[in-house]
Amino acid sequence: MNDEQLQRYSRQILLAQVGQEGQQKLLDARVLIIGLGGLGSPLAMYLAAAGAGHLVISDDDQVDLSNLQRQIMHRTRDVGRAKTGSARDALLALNPEVNITVFNKRLTGDELTHEVGQADVVADASDNFATRFALNSACVRAKKPLVSGAAIRMEGQVTVFDLRHAGSACYRCLYRDGPGAEEGCAQLGVLAPVPGVIGAVQAVEVIKLITGIGATLTGRLLLLDALSMEWRTVKLQKDPACPVCGAQ
Repeated sequence: MNDEQLQRYSRQILLAQVGQEGQQKLLDARVLIIGLGGLGSPLAMYLAAAGAGHLVISDDDQVDLSNLQRQIMHRTRDVGRAKTGSARDALLALNPEVNITVFNKRLTGDELTHEVGQADVVADASDNFATRFALNSACVRAKKPLVSGAAIRMEGQVTVFDLRHAGSACYRCLYRDGPGAEEGCAQLGVLAPVPGVIGAVQAVEVIKLITGIGATLTGRLLLLDALSMEWRTVKLQKDPACPVCGAQ
């Protein structure tokens, strides 16, 4: 690390659990982020600020005025722009050292498999079951840790699926099938800071996975009820009959 990097990340390097070694791991890391909305905004911004060296970002949507209430990476002037372009500008303005690869589309098939395989950690900040299922399958095949988050109304959840650990569940162990008709923020609403809280927790989990510090949320589902401001933890267990990671 050069002198500027030592100064930029000094408050993080001061942490005994991180130090220069942990910071260098961050600088060398490649993180795949799927979704640049309410969850992806704080997630990507905190990772860029913390010094994650290479962020691969993917989203096929454009910035809408209704997004700005919670998707803090985008600005009013960005309405109508691709979210990937708006995100790239915001991230580089925050930390010009970050290497950013942009996919202005939904990654699928071999391309998704390739990007998951190249990543050190994958973060799911998407808003639909089709994407979550495909991303989970790719992470299971590649045995890449997946940091999963979701937020709706005044509720949120976050967990880590890490098939490098024996007995770890995957996303399909938790949700065998998606609902027949998906309902999201556009139908049910969401309190502005709630996805921000969940996205920030996702960023913490990504950093812990990269640096190897602390205990991750592998095997635990962290649930937030913002209305009562209560956190609850539910244990997750691998489903032997899971169609993705099960014994068959």
